[in-house]
Amino acid sequence: MSDLLNTVLHVLDEKLGEDIVVIDMSKASPFTDYFVITTARNIRHAQSLAEAVEQEASKYGYSVRLREGEKDSTWVLVDLHEVIVHIFTADTRKMYRLEALWADQPQSSYPE
Repeated sequence: MSDLLNTVLHVLDEKLGEDIVVIDMSKASPFTDYFVITTARNIRHAQSLAEAVEQEASKYGYSVRLREGEKDSTWVLVDLHEVIVHIFTADTRKMYRLEALWADQPQSSYPE
């Protein structure tokens, strides 16, 4: 596991992201190594989680390639190059089902 991935997981756990899942995308994607998926309690919490991930990553010298999801979005994506973080509200996570979409890739829960 990379240092960036460990940093992201720690921040999401510390800031009370729920049901954190890591999908190893290294064999399936040319542009990232990991998807990290978590559930936020509400839209405001989703924004807070995204901001915390960005701040902690930049503190260690990692750059944000892209952030998607406006202030009232139920899905916020933070692209940190080798790690892409997907922060969903519960209903939106159930609707998009990224874990099922990528079920053929190795997945693990955090904390294990």
